[in-house]
Amino acid sequence: MADEDQDAMAAEWAAMAEEDAAPAPSGGSSIEEEDPDALAAEWEAMVGDDSGGASIGGAEDGPGAERILNQDEIDNLLGFEGGEEDGDDRSGIRSIINTALVSYERLPMLEIVFDRLVRLMTTSLRNFTSDNVEVSLDNISSIRFGDYLNSIPLPAILAVFRAEQLDNYGLLTVDSNLIYSIVDVLLGGRRGTAAMRVEGRPYTTIERQLVQRMIQVVLEDAHSAFKPLTNVDFTLDRVETNPRFAAIARPANAAILVRLRIDMEDRGGRIELLLPYATLEPVRKMLLQQFMGEKFGRDNIWESHLASELWSTAMEVSAVLDEYDVPLKQMMDLKVGDTIMMNTSPDSDITLRCGDVTLANGRMGRLGRNIAIRVKDGLQNTVRRQLEDQMS
Repeated sequence: MADEDQDAMAAEWAAMAEEDAAPAPSGGSSIEEEDPDALAAEWEAMVGDDSGGASIGGAEDGPGAERILNQDEIDNLLGFEGGEEDGDDRSGIRSIINTALVSYERLPMLEIVFDRLVRLMTTSLRNFTSDNVEVSLDNISSIRFGDYLNSIPLPAILAVFRAEQLDNYGLLTVDSNLIYSIVDVLLGGRRGTAAMRVEGRPYTTIERQLVQRMIQVVLEDAHSAFKPLTNVDFTLDRVETNPRFAAIARPANAAILVRLRIDMEDRGGRIELLLPYATLEPVRKMLLQQFMGEKFGRDNIWESHLASELWSTAMEVSAVLDEYDVPLKQMMDLKVGDTIMMNTSPDSDITLRCGDVTLANGRMGRLGRNIAIRVKDGLQNTVRRQLEDQMS
């Protein structure tokens, strides 16, 4: 369409040029005598028609036309393509944006630990506040430590605690709604009324002390939640109100963020527990294991089945009459009919062995047509006697 429009415009200009060059008839006027404004308006209209017929962003634009990108070219430039939201193909600016994201390594045992923490906190906070408390786990996510510090809604109280056995730190954040709710509940506030908030002032010493008592309860529950997996003590190091003073890791380090919701009828708030990956690294292998039963990987049914199968396992037992050493040449010279003299008598003890392990001692006899051995000393007495001989 653009070629046809340009050809038409060129033919029209040629016709106008021929009319301009031809002599004007008598009584008439030449094109030069026409109104210049009208001629300019006509040219502008023709140029507008020509630009309107060209495709946006096409390769057939005129020499003076401005190139405009269409939506597909813009998407390709920015790295966004249709249907890419659920795909793994990332390119362009999107890949740059996603460098701030942290892939969450699924730790099945860690999820069980925090589920256990929720149950323990529900009971302990009920005893602590003497009120009906409901604790729920919102989500477990992975985030960079610097991004988390920048996203903390202020005012808030940040408790820095130390994981003694893991030799690292963690962060516990209590938001303002929960702070005022705890203060209101512990100081005897009426039920059914929202906690009064005073904005624009720092927390008082009484408020900090009451919240610190609640933090101690949460840390003790965290110790109990981790105890079936590993013994780790969480001790409160300090309490801060400015996130800049609660830096326990580098801003680019990854961390696990656990958001807990605490509801006390019409009051409540949030607790956020942040554990850097460096803190969990010593117990990472334990956190990767699957959960079977309440005892964190220990299955009593499997233990009982294994024990019953071991008791019914068949084993080969040898009855040793006597032992003595002979040269290899003498053993090689033995022939059919040769007699080997044993240094034993009918009253000598016979040793029962399983491989190299001595099980029992007894006396040889006969029972019907079978040769039998009457056990004199059991396995326990034999082992005890061997230990006494080794010690002597």
